[in-house]
Amino acid sequence: MKVIASTLRKGNVVEKDGKLYVILTAENIHPGKGTPVTQLDMRRITDGVKISERYRTTEQVERAFVEDRDHTFLYQDGEGFHFMNPENYEQIAVPEDVVGDAAPYLQESMTVTLSTHNGVPLTIELPQRVTLEIVETEPVTKGQTASSSYKPAILSNGVKTSVPPHISAGTRVVIMTADGSYVERAKD
Repeated sequence: MKVIASTLRKGNVVEKDGKLYVILTAENIHPGKGTPVTQLDMRRITDGVKISERYRTTEQVERAFVEDRDHTFLYQDGEGFHFMNPENYEQIAVPEDVVGDAAPYLQESMTVTLSTHNGVPLTIELPQRVTLEIVETEPVTKGQTASSSYKPAILSNGVKTSVPPHISAGTRVVIMTADGSYVERAKD
């Protein structure tokens, strides 16, 4: 589907020379003299190579049709990560390079948003927060509850994070999936 370059936004997927690119930034530039242009910073989906392109704002660009659907995480094996579409129970295997940094946060039966193009998985979006257990941290120090210093801790998924001094091993905490930062003690 051809669209005008100036309508493209971050997250859109475009096709150029038979390859798919996800847009990282899109900026419309209107110089005082000359033709307005659209500056696109894109990443090639197949190998992660980043490129910059400039189009006249009225130029036509091929936009790829990407389908965003909720899927349930089932398990991981040699083929990759397996997800199921809850609507029709179809299963899809997603390669490790697509899942990337999100892998440690995947939990059984977790619902994620999977973007696909012609049945090929492109990107995965996790819930913003997950609840995990602290498996290892320094012991609680008396009288240190009011300080704003954080101490290192290891989560049940093996990821390292920083937690307030009053949190001890065995405590369930809420973590941001984007950067692995501590949010709060879990309420369950």
